[in-house]
Amino acid sequence: MTSIAVTHTRLVTQARRDASADRKFRALVVLAAFIVLVSLIGVAFSMLWGGREVLSEQGLGFFFSTEWNPVENRYGALVPIFGTLVTSVIALMIAVPVSFGIAVYLTEVAPVWLRTPVGSAIELLAGIPSIIYGMWGLFVLVPMMTAYVTPWLNDHLGALPFIGELFQGPPIGIGLLTAGFVLSIMVIPFISSVMREVFLTVPVRLKESAYALGATRWEVVWNIVLPYTRSAVIGGVFLGLGRALGETMAVAYVVGNTVRFSASLLEPGTTIAALIANDFAEATDSYRSALLLLGFVLFVVTFFILAIARLMLLRLSRREGVR
Repeated sequence: MTSIAVTHTRLVTQARRDASADRKFRALVVLAAFIVLVSLIGVAFSMLWGGREVLSEQGLGFFFSTEWNPVENRYGALVPIFGTLVTSVIALMIAVPVSFGIAVYLTEVAPVWLRTPVGSAIELLAGIPSIIYGMWGLFVLVPMMTAYVTPWLNDHLGALPFIGELFQGPPIGIGLLTAGFVLSIMVIPFISSVMREVFLTVPVRLKESAYALGATRWEVVWNIVLPYTRSAVIGGVFLGLGRALGETMAVAYVVGNTVRFSASLLEPGTTIAALIANDFAEATDSYRSALLLLGFVLFVVTFFILAIARLMLLRLSRREGVR
């Protein structure tokens, strides 16, 4: 009886220690999550608080004005917001089809021995510093745009109705279109990696059944693979969009850094991140307040885009769990 009582006491003591350790571990992980939330809220609030001066003076007109005149303390966010959205859209228009082709090739076409090396090489592009992309864009892509692309666009698309104004501009090679090209190369590894991973989740029996019924490879991809992974593919595209929206140095090298509104994609422009990076060190008083308010805008836009992407990926995971 004594040994049984001792054993019971030891078991009770061990259970209490395990429960105490579990409570401590739970408290630590809750604290870690709380720190992340507090950090996000603190970053957003600090930028909003820093931009209170301009926001109180100009109100909502700050977000819809194209004037940017630090000498007279008049600031408008429309030009950098426009440049940010346009370069990101251009990047997605180029990167999404290319990423889709890469993902289809690696999952449906490429031989097994080639899939891992090619996939690893593409993923390595994500690890290249952004400043390297900017230097490549400035010294390689800009001369190519100046000599070949810009003149061709002016001659062939510049005279078209409605869209012609987008492709009229001086052959200097620096502008929103060049920045979009650079961004597209930067986001391809992110989008293609997500597409590749979700394409691999499609059950083999579904594709084999379609092939058995006489479907072509394209019909299988379009009618089986894409519908099955639609939410995750869209989520991956949004992740790439979030990456493009916040890119700084690569864009600053090739966008022109001009706060002047122009509908032409060939004209120099700017983005929120590039404008902040170029001017924040020398900005004072209301100028710094305007830049901080721009940073808050970029934070909010990027946060919501990434949140939408995560929700779409979570939706796919839950659907997979139900099946």
